[in-house]
Amino acid sequence: MQEYIQKRVLDICSYILETQATVRQAAQVYQVSKSTVHKDMTERLPSLNKQLAQEIKAILEYNKAERHLRGGEATRRKYKDLA
Repeated sequence: MQEYIQKRVLDICSYILETQATVRQAAQVYQVSKSTVHKDMTERLPSLNKQLAQEIKAILEYNKAERHLRGGEATRRKYKDLA
């Protein structure tokens, strides 16, 4: 793995751990695609640091479990603002 990719993986990892950010939020901050962030966290990170990969996996699973609630909240705010 190239050095700049390793640095990006570890930078994104530390950002997600600090902020509990979603894949979409991390992608926006680091100006990469959601697919890149997801691949970095699920495929590349385990080869660099298994402990960090387990912590990230827990955060990503939590965010995935809550995404339907976030979507419903966004829809509620949208129609509240229109009224």
